[in-house]
Amino acid sequence: MKKLVVLFTLIVGAFAFFSCEDSDDVSDEPYLIVKFQFDPNQVRLNNLGQPATIPSGHAAQSPDFNKISAHYFELAPTAYTQLGNGAILYHADETTVGGAVAIDFSKAVVVGEGEAFLRIPLSQVAQGNYEYVRVSLAYQEYTISVRNAGTDYLGKLASFVGYNSYITTHSIGNNSFPVNANRLQGYWAFALNDFPYATSGQAPAGATTVPNPIAATSPIPTGSCVVTGKFAQNLIINGNETRDVVITLSLSSNNSFEWQEVTSDGKYEPSIGENVVDMGLRGLIPTYVK
Repeated sequence: MKKLVVLFTLIVGAFAFFSCEDSDDVSDEPYLIVKFQFDPNQVRLNNLGQPATIPSGHAAQSPDFNKISAHYFELAPTAYTQLGNGAILYHADETTVGGAVAIDFSKAVVVGEGEAFLRIPLSQVAQGNYEYVRVSLAYQEYTISVRNAGTDYLGKLASFVGYNSYITTHSIGNNSFPVNANRLQGYWAFALNDFPYATSGQAPAGATTVPNPIAATSPIPTGSCVVTGKFAQNLIINGNETRDVVITLSLSSNNSFEWQEVTSDGKYEPSIGENVVDMGLRGLIPTYVK
């Protein structure tokens, strides 16, 4: 273990969930339900929503996602709908306990693939014809492969990509990370799966890909992490629904963990100075079932 050195310099700039579900509640009222899925084979996009390759001198891997959380969810009628002017269905709890306004991570609902993160009565969703989904990612947890001295290790990375997060204590497996303060976008923590090694740090924001195919007509603020996706067919909410509407947000993890190589072998080796340059999810494809 003395030879195991894991150095992380993460540049992260890029997603708290809400559930109205109660096991004691019984209702025939239809709901809008939103879930996540992660697809390593989905097209890899850039900030403008165009297909993107890995730059020369860089390498990447498709991480194995475990959990995710979001700060904001909105349905937008058109490409000209400005952020905040659509149907806002979720906004995470915030706090000033740490000073500046921040996402309250203690109240975030962190979910896995296929789990409902948003479930609200359709009667509370504004009637409309919606073409786009916009979701602001706040937290990601996934498994990556790290090389050190010729050996590959698996570990979990927790990445806080929201604009600002107030964190008490968070954990990765049996590893606890007491913070009790605000952390700006770019705070991260890492723990190896099979060895007692854990570390954390703060990286500058600003380089992480946040795909927005309607950037020309409806831009997003810097550091907002709002990923935008278009329905293949518009989602119409008319108020006459009798069954649940289930929206699945398919996020592209296609080579989303990207670093600058020192040794051109496609292996992430931070101990020799290979630094991460991008951790942003590479696209959003929303679908629904009515």
